[in-house]
Amino acid sequence: GAYLVPYLVLLIIIGLPLFFLELAVGQRIRRGSIGVWNYICPRLGGIGYASCLVSAPWGAPRPHLGSGGVEPNPMGSPLMLSCPCSVAVVETECERSSATTYFWYRETLDISNSISESGGLNWKMTLCLLVAWSLVGLAMIKGIQSSGKVMYFSSLFPYLVLVCFLVRGLLLRGAVDGIMHMFTPKLDKMLDPQVWREAATQVFFALGLGFGGVIAFSSYNKQDNNCHFDATLVSFINFFTSVLATLVVFAVLGFKANIMNEKCVVENPEKILGYLNTNVLSHDLIPPHVNFSHLTAKDYNEMYRVIMTVKEGHFKELGLDACLLEDELNKSVQGTGLAFIAFTEAMTHFPASPFWSVMFFLMLINLGLGSMIGTMSGITTPIIDTFKVRKEVFTVGCCIFAFLVGLIFVQRSGNYFVTMFDDYSATLPLTVVVILENIAVAWIYGTKKFMQELTEMLGFRPYQFYYYTWKYVSPICMAVLMTASIIQLGVSPPGYSAWIREEAAEKFLFYPAWAMAILISLIILASLPLPLVFILRQFHLVSDGSNALSVTYKKGRMMKDISNLEDNDETRFILSKVPSETPSPMPTHRSYLGPGSNSPMEMSSAPNGRYGSGYLLASTPE
Repeated sequence: GAYLVPYLVLLIIIGLPLFFLELAVGQRIRRGSIGVWNYICPRLGGIGYASCLVSAPWGAPRPHLGSGGVEPNPMGSPLMLSCPCSVAVVETECERSSATTYFWYRETLDISNSISESGGLNWKMTLCLLVAWSLVGLAMIKGIQSSGKVMYFSSLFPYLVLVCFLVRGLLLRGAVDGIMHMFTPKLDKMLDPQVWREAATQVFFALGLGFGGVIAFSSYNKQDNNCHFDATLVSFINFFTSVLATLVVFAVLGFKANIMNEKCVVENPEKILGYLNTNVLSHDLIPPHVNFSHLTAKDYNEMYRVIMTVKEGHFKELGLDACLLEDELNKSVQGTGLAFIAFTEAMTHFPASPFWSVMFFLMLINLGLGSMIGTMSGITTPIIDTFKVRKEVFTVGCCIFAFLVGLIFVQRSGNYFVTMFDDYSATLPLTVVVILENIAVAWIYGTKKFMQELTEMLGFRPYQFYYYTWKYVSPICMAVLMTASIIQLGVSPPGYSAWIREEAAEKFLFYPAWAMAILISLIILASLPLPLVFILRQFHLVSDGSNALSVTYKKGRMMKDISNLEDNDETRFILSKVPSETPSPMPTHRSYLGPGSNSPMEMSSAPNGRYGSGYLLASTPE
């Protein structure tokens, strides 16, 4: 409840405007993220390279997260959930935690006690990682046309699973308790800057801002596509999907909280009976109407309060729990703990739990692969556009490299690296990238000029809301967010939750010096292209790369850059004898050539220029 309000507010004032901005520049300039920012502001061309570098470390752990579901899991039925025994001795680690927790940490991850203990590669996870990257590579090689068909399935299948889970979850006892807890706002939490910072970070990650994927995909759109409608639709579908998924989670966690609370009410009275039999507690403390053979939660709470009042000095030594449903619901779980422990533990209590388990893990793998296809497009499209490398070779090379980097995450300490990369490595550089994107369009290129370009492209003028958010609101909010992130890193040193085998519990540990060095290096590396490209172009040490023009066509590969073709090749390409091979016509209105550029018509007047009369005749058949 305290998170929904900040998330919705920031989605409207940061997420929607910047998502629309990325869609619009990609569709208008028809290039990946590197080409787009070279056009808009060559000195800030490092934004595109930074987007690729931000995507790389963030994307590498994703197949690892999905691969946990490939493992054979004990989510068949409550009877199958049992701790392993050796000569009639139950595994201590499992007995002191739970069968699901034990399975995740010991059977699946075989996790070490800290990030400093590598423990070697987990061969099962390594195999899953290889399969995951192979699937991503195949989808990428087939191109956006085939991956678009895959996206229909990968986008709709999770909704099917979520709706099934919601219907099933609402029929569970205690689901209403969980949903009421979800929508009950806590004002003290809502005023916490940390909640707003995390909500803003979630908006970035949910919409893919700054990663380059949005620009890459929108560069394939038709020139007159209504990207404003797309931006609004996707942003709010995203929000309602988040609410739907959260409803499912809290319905199931409400059910689990009731199960755990009932278990607590059964176990603690047994302790009290033991204390009564050994005269540690007096029978006078037990209310006369309490019947231990038919004890309700209300009876136990009454008995608990009486004992706590009378035995105030020695109460902690008794080891009794309050058994309050609210306490169970307040136990926060996030990340892999939510997906692989809390949620799966609740599923073991479902009727026909193997079916629900298979559906849930298929959905997770599907979401992981879908995200990776988008992330990889954000990396490969701008590089292929800019450096004219062969798509298949580069894609295979990227996937092999990503697999090798991913080996960090499938060692026994790999889950701690996932946490480090997820929490810290991308957030700060990503915020810097998005701020500079905003500044490049709103302040350097000019908001009025950009709005005029959008009017020509869309056929209507976007709302003034975008003018003010691009120019003032969004950059100020993101600057505050970045400042808060830097202050938090300085005030509270980064750390992680480690699973201690001997204690069978999680323990918060700070990152060692070498891990901090890796963390800082990743942040610097992702941000390095920004000052580097600025300096090189400021002093004219490299070309600004802003004078190339892309032609988009649908047949064969979807993007074709003809800027480097020789005259004969260009003529043959444009004036092909086979009509189906001719590129689709460019829009009749002025093409977007970056700041200070002339229109294609003006360029065409130059004799033997790159844009000769043949090009104009071929591009304007109407």
